[in-house]
Amino acid sequence: MDLNEIASISGKGGLFHIVKPTRSGVIVESLDEQKKKLVIGANHRVSVLKEVSIYTTDTEGSVPLEEVFKKIHEEFGDDPGVDTSDAEELKAFTKHIIPDYDEERVYPSDMKKLVNWYGVLLQYAPEVFEQKEEENKEAKAEESSKEEKE
Repeated sequence: MDLNEIASISGKGGLFHIVKPTRSGVIVESLDEQKKKLVIGANHRVSVLKEVSIYTTDTEGSVPLEEVFKKIHEEFGDDPGVDTSDAEELKAFTKHIIPDYDEERVYPSDMKKLVNWYGVLLQYAPEVFEQKEEENKEAKAEESSKEEKE
């Protein structure tokens, strides 16, 4: 499973695994113990995590959520150690992970989702992070082999 298969749905708490499309929407399964399956119609806003990004003030204008999760995983591993009820702590954590995030457009509720989603992914879809680690190792191996050839 990767971030192309995981979505957030407006009006529904948590994250969902996209099972398959239907004529009028998609079938999703909740990423929790219950594994409830739902049919989500066109009247719901579905955000695939691969396409979500966080606003920044740099020239790019945003950073993909996948990169943010990667930074959190590299630095904090299984426990980011953030109290999601403390807005100031959330801001400090986000500033540490994304130094140039746009403080006017990224709200504490967005930061809370970021930390909560990271926890859900760690618990119910850890393969998302394992795939990234394998890809990073492969990329480093390719770089070192290119350098050796030169």
